[in-house]
Amino acid sequence: MLIQMRVQGLVFDPYRGAYILVLRDDESKETLPIWTGKMEANAVGLAMEGVTTPRPMTHDLLKNILDTLGAKMISIVINDLKEGTYFSKVHLVCQDSEFTVDARPSDAIALAIRANAPIFVAESVMKQQESESFDRWLENLKPEDFGQYET
Repeated sequence: MLIQMRVQGLVFDPYRGAYILVLRDDESKETLPIWTGKMEANAVGLAMEGVTTPRPMTHDLLKNILDTLGAKMISIVINDLKEGTYFSKVHLVCQDSEFTVDARPSDAIALAIRANAPIFVAESVMKQQESESFDRWLENLKPEDFGQYET
């Protein structure tokens, strides 16, 4: 099952020196944080703000190529999570044929915003993300985090 999400925003994570791209499901209020680099965050931010640059940026170029070829972006799907890395697919249609292209989620999202295409996340990814987040929390626990208990 797929969950439709939207970009809620971008946040800077000073501990990792990276940006967090936050996706949100408006119905269930679930969120999916995706850590990304400065350049990728910039590409998403420009698209979110509707900023037009003097010359086409990479994602603008991709959108222009799709438009020139008569291809349409149907959607993107964040379909897997392996060892803390998300994977996604871009779904396109061109001349009555459908194509699926592997892409980094940040690139797929930057392009989806420009193409006004929906963003989906596989339910299995959401469940796995929750599990991995809990596992990371457990790994980072220290004995002093448990406090003192009287017996």
